[in-house]
Amino acid sequence: MRAFVDDAPHLHGNTLNGVRIQPLRWLKHNAKVLGISDVLLAMPSATHKRRSEILHELLPLQLHVRTLPGMGDLAHGRVQIQDLHEVDIVDLLGRDPVAPVDDLLQRHIRAQVVLVTGAGGSIGSELCRQIAQQAPSTLLLVEVSEFALYAIHQELLALEPGLRVLPLLASVRDEQRMQEIMSTWRPDTVYHAAAYKHVPLVEHNPAEGVRNNAFGTLVTARVAMACQVRRFVLVSTDKAVRPTNIMGASKRVAEMALQGLAQQKSGTRFSMVRFGNVLGSSGSVVPLFRKQIEAGGPITLTHAAITRYFMTIPEAAQLVIQAGAMAQGGDVFVLDMGEPFRIIDLARRLVELSGRTVRDAAMPDGDIAFHITGLRPGEKLYEELLIGNNAMPTLHPRVMKAHEDCPPWNEVERQFDMLDTALSRNDVPALKEVLKTMLPGYQPHIDVVDWVHLEHVRTPAMASLADRRRNREIAADTDWQSVERKVPA
Repeated sequence: MRAFVDDAPHLHGNTLNGVRIQPLRWLKHNAKVLGISDVLLAMPSATHKRRSEILHELLPLQLHVRTLPGMGDLAHGRVQIQDLHEVDIVDLLGRDPVAPVDDLLQRHIRAQVVLVTGAGGSIGSELCRQIAQQAPSTLLLVEVSEFALYAIHQELLALEPGLRVLPLLASVRDEQRMQEIMSTWRPDTVYHAAAYKHVPLVEHNPAEGVRNNAFGTLVTARVAMACQVRRFVLVSTDKAVRPTNIMGASKRVAEMALQGLAQQKSGTRFSMVRFGNVLGSSGSVVPLFRKQIEAGGPITLTHAAITRYFMTIPEAAQLVIQAGAMAQGGDVFVLDMGEPFRIIDLARRLVELSGRTVRDAAMPDGDIAFHITGLRPGEKLYEELLIGNNAMPTLHPRVMKAHEDCPPWNEVERQFDMLDTALSRNDVPALKEVLKTMLPGYQPHIDVVDWVHLEHVRTPAMASLADRRRNREIAADTDWQSVERKVPA
């Protein structure tokens, strides 16, 4: 160890366990000369903003930066290799979470029956963790994946041993099963997080995406109404705003289902909460980039200019709960995601903080190259959170309320029937046309990339090609036999 570095002037020049404490400027001047390769960041109590400032100062030094629990552990030799962690991406974003409003967090959970669909997913499982800490009387976990349900159930049993947690295998598209569950336990609140959310996968499997995201929401919401659930909160996405892909379109249709049902007289208050990408969720770019860096690259990016909003999973889940507590009926809540982040900048910082360099025109001998693959079907360069510019403040500084237009319920219901007709035939072009009718801002990818559709297109073409080849072979064989007959013995 070469030195301890601290920004407190009164500590500079002192020693700790025989090692001198230096200012940050010392590291900047001596890192290369002394061959320093690693920095261990032991600042667990520092804000994300302060940690972000320090990391940005370290970026030009090409050092491998990792984090530790605390300076005391390091000084007293209590740190083991498993205690070293790569820099938290939140520190790069420099975004400090806002403390929750306790009343909003507890209002519709404590001593009540709460149901979470998609309970084993990235957002659903974190919702369950947050809800479990607020002491509901019963927490119902609804999940279609057996493994995901088992995993979150075991985790919650360890987290809150005295809590009544019930794992329920079910699909939100199965009306009979959802009716069975809700009529048995009569939940006070439903958090609907079940959804297919991976844009390229849903684009290649559009019918399933719409069935699950749109019709699954409609089925679950109608059952909630019938069972007199008091509150129903949909976890939505920024991709529902002027969508260019099936996933985003299906989520906006899900929002419209709730807006339409909210027009009916019932005891259920429907609301939806929109936010952008969450760090560490399934399919997130950060774990992928880290794997690619460890493998020596290249890092794959779809476009150099692509930007996204980011938020941590715990903050997103807390805000969903708090937003739902403010619902009056048919509300569209939008989370303040801060400023969008360029994905290429994120990748570059991950490379530099790993102690490696980016290979580009300025540094052709760098360690990690970037490979631009091009935007995938349905992918946008940037995301938006509002269809209009009419967001209103709420009781929470990071939750806004938007006014989004929705047709009367009988029109929404008729459009759902049209969607169902297209789905029954797996007619993807017709499905896209219905979505365009329902969503004026929907701008779908020009090509149909559904795997089943593509195979049906390819198979006749391949059969036709085989027929032409076979006809040519028969013709050639006929010509050869004709020549043979004409040749004299």
